[in-house]
Amino acid sequence: MPRGRERILPGVSRVTIGDVARAAEVSTATVSNVLNGTGRVSEATRARVRAVAGALGYGPAGGGGRTLGLAVTAHGDSAWDFASVPYFAQAIGAATVAAHRRGYALMAMPAGPDERAWRTLPAAGVVVLDSPPSDPVVRVLRARGLPLVFDGRPGELRARETWVDNDHEAMTRRVLEHLAGQGARRIALIAGPTQEYYTRASATAYRRWCSRAGVRPCVVPFDEDDSTGRGLDALLTGEGGPDAVFGLYDPCGRQVLAAAARCGLSVPEDLMVVCGSEDPAYGRTDPPVSTVSLAPEQAGTAAVDALVSLVEDPPHTPLPVVIGTRLVVRSSSMRRSRRQAS
Repeated sequence: MPRGRERILPGVSRVTIGDVARAAEVSTATVSNVLNGTGRVSEATRARVRAVAGALGYGPAGGGGRTLGLAVTAHGDSAWDFASVPYFAQAIGAATVAAHRRGYALMAMPAGPDERAWRTLPAAGVVVLDSPPSDPVVRVLRARGLPLVFDGRPGELRARETWVDNDHEAMTRRVLEHLAGQGARRIALIAGPTQEYYTRASATAYRRWCSRAGVRPCVVPFDEDDSTGRGLDALLTGEGGPDAVFGLYDPCGRQVLAAAARCGLSVPEDLMVVCGSEDPAYGRTDPPVSTVSLAPEQAGTAAVDALVSLVEDPPHTPLPVVIGTRLVVRSSSMRRSRRQAS
């Protein structure tokens, strides 16, 4: 390379750690500690160093130039295959397209408890999906000073953080009112045991609706390992069992159909079914199952757009975004004696 001509790689900043230290009026060691989430540094100093590094475009402030991270942390202490869940698959696909459109790569990290991966993740910011309270992944990312966008509302928001989410309370009420309008009087909810906002908000709305309707709530824990829904048999055959079930998660519809068939119950005459899912296969089950869509493609796109804004314009924090839901009514939640259009 000829002298006097500096070759700058795409996404690599010309700004040095010394430039950041001088502008923030701290030592280079302090800058290093702040950007790596180490050392004993006051929150005020951390905030100032991060702001200066971001304003100067210092690469390590974002940790990865033109790369964004994506994490699914509903089960923060265990590894699981979230990419096989239709919601996450569609959200990740849309987020990847949105990142590429803005000139960024998107790296979807595997789930699991290994904090070392999050301490060294080379990303300018991270989209976090379904973060539970006291999320260990979020704790590590915050210590590094990375901007975060949550798909699902976190317990608290800090500087350079925002969220994208649905109105889960309104969604839950809509499903319950639909089932009640079709004649359901004893509606059970399959929810938990995870504690991300989606589950908590939906379960809270369900209990409030039951209280107003004067009926006893029945919340059944979801068991992802019970593919044939055998854990539901006692509920469905017990005295005063439900005449409708709303499952918050993708496998719930298949679990309830299998349990109903095993227990000799007809869907929807004896038992109506609705579940939260993006899987089009529910339109081909026997009977087709009514589903709630949380619009994952819109969520993934909005989350990346907000994260890029946080990365490129540090002083500005985008407002949270609320995305609409869609109830797709099929045969499983319509009494055959009084079919009506959705």
